Amino acid sequence: MMPQDSAIAPRLHTNAQLLFVYGTLRLGGSNDIRRFGPHSRLVGPARVQGRLHDLGSYPGMVLGGPAWVWGELHWIEPAIEPALDDLEEVWPQRSGVYRRTRVLAVFESDGVCQSCSALAYEMDRRCAQAWPVIEGGDWLTQVGRRA
Repeated sequence: MMPQDSAIAPRLHTNAQLLFVYGTLRLGGSNDIRRFGPHSRLVGPARVQGRLHDLGSYPGMVLGGPAWVWGELHWIEPAIEPALDDLEEVWPQRSGVYRRTRVLAVFESDGVCQSCSALAYEMDRRCAQAWPVIEGGDWLTQVGRRA
């Protein structure tokens, strides 16, 4: 289900898609999504079921399970998808560590909890096992602990 609320409806290209970001692409992160130009619009805080792993300077998410990964939901235009795939080494590098997939994201709109389908970058489960889990599932909290 896509968000229907006019406050979060895309004001971008008609092919805009929702993207869930959980690490350095979050607002204020080292790869803040706004660096890709005016091709995105913040919907707000969101979460997906999964586990977050600490890879040092960035996190990796593995989907599924009872825990939550905290992040943000953004509308993005197709124009920035290749740059995002390049950053995550999905295309053309195809490192095999990350893949772009669809997730069910949960967010709040006008005090009502809603869910929607969104794009996200998931880490390969086999690679993730070598890295520590970020308890609480929030990369910004983890980065704050290091400061």
